[in-house]
Amino acid sequence: MSARVVPVVRIQAEDFDTAVEIDSMTRGRTDVGAVVTFTGLCRDEAGALSALELEHYPVMAEAEISRIATEAAERWPLGGLTVVHRHGKIRPGENIVLVVTASAHRQAAFDAASFLMDYLKSRAPFWKKEHRADGGSGGWVEAKASDDEAAARWSRD
Repeated sequence: MSARVVPVVRIQAEDFDTAVEIDSMTRGRTDVGAVVTFTGLCRDEAGALSALELEHYPVMAEAEISRIATEAAERWPLGGLTVVHRHGKIRPGENIVLVVTASAHRQAAFDAASFLMDYLKSRAPFWKKEHRADGGSGGWVEAKASDDEAAARWSRD
């Protein structure tokens, strides 16, 4: 497998179909031995949340996610890499983000997917606003130190 795979990155309001994304990456391929997927869903926060609204600057968000995906493709021997991130108002139970990695062997696919999610959580330029089920203002979601700590494990320093 080539370590020079060109990542597919899409930022969209529309939902995605995980099975379709996997099929488009692997159809007709005999060099792929492992596919790892991660799908992030909107939680209802114990019934308190009616929606999560994700805002972004399109050019900035796509450039940063592409940079992160390209780094993953350089670090692991991947045969495919797709990142789909939604924006707009997302209801509990709906998809937010999809990462699909393919490799000849499982460890590279697992590591690349984990790296991508750690970096997406801490560095992708999205702003999240909560919409409360009771109609109250949920406000903007603050960044979490635990997300930065998770990303730090991948540092090459």
